[in-house]
Amino acid sequence: MVQTTPANLAPTPTQSAFILEFERITIDDVPCVGGKNASLGEMIQQLTPQGVQVPTGFATTADAYRYFIQQAGLDEALRAHLSDLDIDDVTALRHCGRTVRSLILDTPFPPELEAAIAKAYLTLCADSGNPALDVAVRSSATAEDLPDASFAGQQETYLNVHGVKGVLEACHKCFASLFTDRAISYRTIKGFDHFTVALSVGVQRMVRSDLATSGVMFSIDTETGFKNAALVTAAYGLGENVVQGAVNPDEYLVFKPTLREGYRPILKKRLGSKEIKMVYDVGGSKLTKNVPVSEVERQRYAISDDEILTLVRWACIIEDHYTQVRGTYTPMDIEWAKDGLTGELFIVQARPETVQSQTSASILRNYVLQADTTDLTPLVTGQAVGEMIGQGSARVIQSVQNMAEFQPGDVLITQRTDPDWEPIMKRASAIVTDQGGRTCHAAIIARELGIPAIVGCGNATERLATGVSVTVTCAAGEVGKVYGGHLPFTVEETAIDDIPRTRTQILMNVGNPEEAFHFAKIPCDGVGLARMEFIIANHIKVHPLALLNFDQLAVGPIKHEIEQLTALYAHKPDYFVEQLAHGLGMIAAAFYPKPVVIRLSDLKSNEYANLLGGASFEPTEENPMIGWRGASRYTDPRYREAFGLECQALQRVRRDMGLTNLIPMVPFCRTPEEGQQVLTEMARYGLVRGEQGLQVYVMCEIPNNVILADEFSQIFDGFSIGSNDLTQLTLGLDRDSALVAHLFDERSAGVKAMVRQVIAKAKANQRKIGICGQAPSDYPEFAQFLVQQGIDSISLNPDSVLKTTLAIAAMEAETMT
Repeated sequence: MVQTTPANLAPTPTQSAFILEFERITIDDVPCVGGKNASLGEMIQQLTPQGVQVPTGFATTADAYRYFIQQAGLDEALRAHLSDLDIDDVTALRHCGRTVRSLILDTPFPPELEAAIAKAYLTLCADSGNPALDVAVRSSATAEDLPDASFAGQQETYLNVHGVKGVLEACHKCFASLFTDRAISYRTIKGFDHFTVALSVGVQRMVRSDLATSGVMFSIDTETGFKNAALVTAAYGLGENVVQGAVNPDEYLVFKPTLREGYRPILKKRLGSKEIKMVYDVGGSKLTKNVPVSEVERQRYAISDDEILTLVRWACIIEDHYTQVRGTYTPMDIEWAKDGLTGELFIVQARPETVQSQTSASILRNYVLQADTTDLTPLVTGQAVGEMIGQGSARVIQSVQNMAEFQPGDVLITQRTDPDWEPIMKRASAIVTDQGGRTCHAAIIARELGIPAIVGCGNATERLATGVSVTVTCAAGEVGKVYGGHLPFTVEETAIDDIPRTRTQILMNVGNPEEAFHFAKIPCDGVGLARMEFIIANHIKVHPLALLNFDQLAVGPIKHEIEQLTALYAHKPDYFVEQLAHGLGMIAAAFYPKPVVIRLSDLKSNEYANLLGGASFEPTEENPMIGWRGASRYTDPRYREAFGLECQALQRVRRDMGLTNLIPMVPFCRTPEEGQQVLTEMARYGLVRGEQGLQVYVMCEIPNNVILADEFSQIFDGFSIGSNDLTQLTLGLDRDSALVAHLFDERSAGVKAMVRQVIAKAKANQRKIGICGQAPSDYPEFAQFLVQQGIDSISLNPDSVLKTTLAIAAMEAETMT
């Protein structure tokens, strides 16, 4: 490690070097070269042998900065301007920052410092074989990237810099950027002394991502803190647009545990609009410029699946290394770039993630909107950042020049933010932007401030007017919504460290894949019911037969809408398979390696008909509730090929993603013979019961499932009691009919007799038996009855898990005494 001199002693050229090559730097050199440069050196030294590629370069030292300040006699003048500064006075802050930066920029570098930088740059040029090598010049402050503070973007970065003169000018500007308005404000808030912080400059060989792609990735899910998933964002051109939120990038989510085992677990892919890209300003007056992206490029993913997986493998290596170095779990915030000349991927920055890694895992905080929003239309929607709700008066700020208009508690509405906006962001109750993705500046700062943000709305600055009262909610999945007015909401906090374990397994019912990572925080033993039809109806939206027969569909609005949804897929059925696999994979990954029971599609014919293109393929039934549903569809020639798409999605999750904790469950299976036919059909697609640990369950929701439970036990590995349908068919009533709704009661003697009987038969046949209906959530006495019968598991809605766990623990304790 290179030793740096104390902050109050300025070095002389003979006391320490002004320059260090990245190959000589380690993570211990943060006091000498700042967090950014120390991290680059550490990765080059330690991770290059593991395949992680990092562009080389050099850094000016903290001693070089202090030598410049001392030789120029700037210390006293800087202190005078910064003393007694009120950072909440935006006008005073901007005046002070501008004055201090001018002092530095108007003062020349000492000749010996200029010579050292020039020599290092020319050596870099010689090593590369390019006498005018283009480089990135980045600031690296010595207080950067601590566990509880993110200094990302506080200082300046300059891209496509070339020539000795250009490098010296960029280094000079970086020194001055130690005193940007946002850096002054941020250090003050975080309690850092301006004069114990020094500035190192990293000069790094440029990756020609202006000819390809770049982005940001986190080795943790940024919204929920889910540790087992990595988020990658990608857009065309240089990476500054992604960091600043000037574009809506593509997003990819990858499951780390099975990636490490050699699988390809891409859980999700979201196409971003990617409207502009930053490129070299060849022949122009600036270093870089933004140009439009062609429609063809915008409508395809910026990087391939292989590149996504390579990047996340590197993220895992980087995370593992820094976790070992620091002796504590350290998720990482990483910038990457692809070289358009060579096709190679590179890591250009890596720093510790500073929000989710500091969040307590022992407190479950849940924001709940109390208002019924069923009939409310959001004013705008976008990507939700965080899982919170905020409200206040909307304040549309189009330019950083108008920041003084912002009032504490306002909801900031703007096109995008960059670090210059931070002095007012800390006073906002929520942030809404037109542009940006989940790794942009607005998103990162909102998480750190603990306020909700919605990014990438497209038209928020047009749709929302200053002074309008709004509620910003990010508490219901990845789509954030802005509603008019102050809607009531509550914040529920639960300490989960002391939740007792029960003999009876407590499972969870999960429908929406977007909420799976959040629900996985709730202590439970896995998922007892994941409804495939939720994914089909709400995410896929298209009837599978309409995709299989797309070319035969009549030309018209429906075909056009299907074509828009499936634009990325030359073979339309692939859309169904991939989207279903992503949805199922999200749920299976969230609870891995705990069991996740996925119920095969159980839409009724009237519900299928409501899907896009569905009306052409569905019959009209008088009573769909007991008609063509569940198992009866799967081997029927009219639907068999569509069921094959479900099987392909299941196989992709288990075989390609490695999520073998997924257990398919057959619904509404009327006879053992029908069940065997379904298993035979599944086997056609490689889903063979007993192979690679595959279990298959059956719903127990028809009296015949109870009567012939011994026979069903011979072909299935477990039962899940569907108390809603079992009650309906035991009592002989239509649960959709309001005329007889008052007779519907799972606690009736006949229903309980059915439940008692099937539990006994399942246990006699050594088969798993659980329940996934609503009754245990609604009726504590019914849950007690199930426990007394020795049921193996009870699957509950998420909001009932904790209270029912406590109740069952008390029941079991009472039984033992």
